[in-house]
Amino acid sequence: MSRSQRVYVGSAVVIVAIVVIGASMPEAFGNFANNALDSVAHYFGWLYLISVFGFVIFLIGLSMSRYGKIRLGDPYSQPEYSFFSWVSMLLAAGFGVGLVFYGLAEPVLHYLKPPYNDLQGSTAESARYAIQYSFFHWGVSQWAGFSIVGLIIAYFQFRKKESGLVSTVLAPMTDKLPKSARQPTSDALNIFAVVATVMGVATSLGLGVLQINGGLNQLFGVPDSTLWKFIILAIMCVCYTASSYSGLDKGIQYLSNINMALCLGLMAWVLITGPTIFILNTIVVGVGDYLQNFIAMSLRMEPFKDTGENWISSWTVFYWAWVIAWSPFVGTFVARISKGRTIREYVMGVLIVPPLLACGFIGVFGGAALHMELYGDAAGTLTAAVDNNITSALFTFFEMMPFSTVLSLLAMSLIFVFLVTSADSASYIVAQMTDEGSLEPPLYKRLSWGLMISAICLTLIVAGGLKGLQTGSLLAALPFLVILYCMIFVLVGELKEDRRRMLLDLHRKYESKPVGADAFEARDIFHNKWDEDDDDIEDADYEGTRASSSA
Repeated sequence: MSRSQRVYVGSAVVIVAIVVIGASMPEAFGNFANNALDSVAHYFGWLYLISVFGFVIFLIGLSMSRYGKIRLGDPYSQPEYSFFSWVSMLLAAGFGVGLVFYGLAEPVLHYLKPPYNDLQGSTAESARYAIQYSFFHWGVSQWAGFSIVGLIIAYFQFRKKESGLVSTVLAPMTDKLPKSARQPTSDALNIFAVVATVMGVATSLGLGVLQINGGLNQLFGVPDSTLWKFIILAIMCVCYTASSYSGLDKGIQYLSNINMALCLGLMAWVLITGPTIFILNTIVVGVGDYLQNFIAMSLRMEPFKDTGENWISSWTVFYWAWVIAWSPFVGTFVARISKGRTIREYVMGVLIVPPLLACGFIGVFGGAALHMELYGDAAGTLTAAVDNNITSALFTFFEMMPFSTVLSLLAMSLIFVFLVTSADSASYIVAQMTDEGSLEPPLYKRLSWGLMISAICLTLIVAGGLKGLQTGSLLAALPFLVILYCMIFVLVGELKEDRRRMLLDLHRKYESKPVGADAFEARDIFHNKWDEDDDDIEDADYEGTRASSSA
């Protein structure tokens, strides 16, 4: 059996086994997953917080360093996608339905139950903290977890011309194992990444189906039943199968652009027809509070008192676990669409643009919702809707606005297209993972994984094990965090070697010339090739490289 077949079959067997357990014993499976996740959050919450904060620092430092000009591809390669399409696809894969699901609900939930136990809920002060922490959870830190995996995969895939697999990145470490253990370890790493991706996508797809069913129930009285969930999922499966057949350049790119247009359109409508000045003020204050308190929120633990830890575990630690567990999928997809960009352009684009759009979405919808709660005639309506049934809260919000039915239909369309894009992206990436990292995995693998994800999702919805699997999938974050640290260690070594090779090539090109003025001439030519000065390449580096080469 070939390597790709081993990963394909092994992943399918593990996933089917987990789904059978989750579907046959949903309550027991859910209780086990919840208890395990609580224990992980209690004992390793500090590790999640310091790791995600460290990823932010590492990425920014790397982009501003001498390595920032290295391209994720050949030295003269150019990006494959326009900036708009690139950002649209980033959003579709990274945020998906989660932003629509929680963009309004999270600020309202924090408004009801503030981040600090000594702070009274349902007040103007708790509203301000609600926006601050919502920006934090959907901001730079979340994307640091995604982008660091994407950067590493893209570097190996496009710069070093190797397969974009976790096992390939870690080959310098696994090659030190006994020969009999190398292949099983590599296969296990790839299977782990596939299982984490499929479980995460299946649960997100299921939550989206529940939200669409809740919207149809509220708008048209459609029964909240298994039959309708099956119908919604079946239509979705047909759509993303057709999109998968179209390929990355057509299906996913077009759907992502539609997502972006719908998202911006809804934001503009709520901003214009809602409390415009209040929303703008809310966004400005939220960004200011976020920037001012970023380090404190990133490293917030409360070891000196019992209160507060549960909130941090339930929200921040939970989010970071989700980000790390989700990063193999999002990171691999982000890598696939980022070929040709420099490390600096990649980091600045991924860490700035998607978080800005997310904070804008939360600021518009969350700000309008908080205005309704604080100053509206129907105060308490939204908080009750969010508290009772989060899947229909967005549609309750639209009922209080002009053209509510049209807005609700557009919102359901946005959710639907987000889900189709996420499922299509996931089937593409999982097919890539199970085809030795091929950039163009075969159609049968893309379609088979798409169908399998739908089947898993439906099984868990019917059996009631969706929530348990969602919680269980987050347990993958802890072992993958260890893997991620190893990947970063390998990347740093490869970047140093990459720069050393560039300087050696430069020396070889001019080695026939005397040392002195011509050495500086060679360095100037090198600068011009890379389009800007690089003050970090010192004379000593060049001379040291020349000396080592001569030796």
